[in-house]
Amino acid sequence: MTTSESTTNAPTVTGERADLLEALAKQRHFLTFTTRDLTDDQARQRTTASELCLGGLIKHVTGVEQGWVGFILEGAAAMPDFTAMTEKDWAAREDTFRLLPEETLAGVLADYEEAARGTDELVATLPDLDRRWALPKAPWNEPGAEWSVRRVLMHLVAETAQHAGHADIIRESLDGSKSMG
Repeated sequence: MTTSESTTNAPTVTGERADLLEALAKQRHFLTFTTRDLTDDQARQRTTASELCLGGLIKHVTGVEQGWVGFILEGAAAMPDFTAMTEKDWAAREDTFRLLPEETLAGVLADYEEAARGTDELVATLPDLDRRWALPKAPWNEPGAEWSVRRVLMHLVAETAQHAGHADIIRESLDGSKSMG
């Protein structure tokens, strides 16, 4: 038993799983770093032509990660049928990209940290990264397509990186601060 196992009871993660989790952690850091020293009002502010704000991006990525973890565990049944969503459903989904008046940046960051911890624990303990599920119905998914757990994790890295880039632009437009450079 390693020291980390004896103190945390968490298995040691090595190889491919460690690489995937390290890549995801790096992108999570870049995303959350863009919110350093911001007020809730600043985290709600749109600074580009986009509808996106920093607090909303954190909230959205949290929900995305939670949704894909559900998919890893249960398949498409854990996700909505996007082809059957109503205008009301799409409007509610748009709120996942906003930091609403009753929400705080600290709150959405805490939710993201909790979701990340859950994902990391799941990846460390999954018996097989090759397990495959049919993707949920969505206009952007090819009918009948399947993804392995590994593919889902790569998607989470890519999704988080994409939104970290959005966040960097929003933050620089807000007050000139940059994540890198």
